[in-house]
Amino acid sequence: MSSQKASEKVDPGVRAPQRRRGRERVAALLKAGEEVFAEKGFDAATMTEIAARAGASIGSLYQFFPTKELLADSLQSANGEALSQMLGALGDVVRGLSPAELVDRLFQDLAGFLVAHPSFVVLSDRPAGDKAQKAERRQRMRGQIATLLMAMDPPLPSGRAQRLAVIVLHLMRVSVAISGEAELPVRDDVLRDLRAMLVRQIEDGA
Repeated sequence: MSSQKASEKVDPGVRAPQRRRGRERVAALLKAGEEVFAEKGFDAATMTEIAARAGASIGSLYQFFPTKELLADSLQSANGEALSQMLGALGDVVRGLSPAELVDRLFQDLAGFLVAHPSFVVLSDRPAGDKAQKAERRQRMRGQIATLLMAMDPPLPSGRAQRLAVIVLHLMRVSVAISGEAELPVRDDVLRDLRAMLVRQIEDGA
């Protein structure tokens, strides 16, 4: 039976495991999906390969994630939450930093995040399944960035920080996209220019 036919015979929603063994199995499947999507890309990745990477049967994979799209949606959601947690943790260490120091720390932590979540670049431009959840997470991250901007030295006024947070979040997405272009000869130079542009933007608003 093909993967497409198998996925048509199951409930189209993601099944949440209730027991520890089930949760461990789902964690292994998500980890395998993370690795395969990062290595092959979304289109080339197959559910058969993901199941094999997790040491699970294809039936077990479809039991929890009936389609490749739902598996990717779950990973996108988890990665988005991890990024929000990263921004929240930054709030404990950036108070009093200069704009340049804040941007350096932001880029440093973002680089570490991309290493820990290698599928983020591959899946970041792919439409998520739950648009309302995605919008709520994006709004929360903007608020977290605005808080960082108001905690630096000199601090940005609240209104300016909230407006600039929209720009910063989009520039973070640009940085992620550029970081994913391993074949780009001037990638590091472009990222440095992006960092300098962001520092100037913040300094102009301070």
